[in-house]
Amino acid sequence: MSDDKKKKSFFNYDKHRDWTENFALMMQIGLTMAGSIIFCFFIGLYLDRWLGTRGLFLMIGILLGIAGGGVTVYRQLQDMLKDKHKDEDE
Repeated sequence: MSDDKKKKSFFNYDKHRDWTENFALMMQIGLTMAGSIIFCFFIGLYLDRWLGTRGLFLMIGILLGIAGGGVTVYRQLQDMLKDKHKDEDE
């Protein structure tokens, strides 16, 4: 076999670098939002069962999860954009 065939890999990262970095960012954003909402959902569910309320803390938990996830995603995007501008300036 020639060396060219041995060096070919399943996925050429150099050729698709922008696409893979954007895909990783979108996965991170989605998992951050889902994780925040699910975490707050279960806290609200636990508080409802413990205090005997009927969905009050569950709804508050979901809303706090959405808000907290949104803030976290916003901060992640701002940090990513700040790093990207810093790299372009250098």
